[in-house]
Amino acid sequence: MRNTMLRLALAAIIAAPMSVAMAGGKVHKLLLQINDNDEARMQLVLNNASNVMKVYQDKGEEVHIDIVAYGPGLNFLREDKASDEIKTRIKSMKQSYDTVSFIACGNTKTNMEKKEGKEVKLIEQAKLVTAGVVHIMEHEEAGWSYVRP
Repeated sequence: MRNTMLRLALAAIIAAPMSVAMAGGKVHKLLLQINDNDEARMQLVLNNASNVMKVYQDKGEEVHIDIVAYGPGLNFLREDKASDEIKTRIKSMKQSYDTVSFIACGNTKTNMEKKEGKEVKLIEQAKLVTAGVVHIMEHEEAGWSYVRP
């Protein structure tokens, strides 16, 4: 009985990488940072994300992308500050790719609210985290690739 259980466990371990490879291979994970209040930089971040998604989609491979906005870059995800073109592209990208996330820094949001004396409203696609830099750090520690366009 014990030998049978060991053989089954060993077979499962050996088969696991094969099933992952057969399902499209490695899952790619990318962090993109935006911490500038610059329209051209924001467009570049969205271009990078779109290009990466297309490459891996064409290969039949899975990719997860977190676009992390903090500091002045939080305007990228603000309802009242992001341009209509940026908001339209974000909405379209989120509808097309469910593995793309738009991450907003809670620390930055709180600081902006204190400075401006009003609530900062984020676009509906934004996911609020406590600290954008911590989100990046922890994801890097978990093996995500990090790019600051």
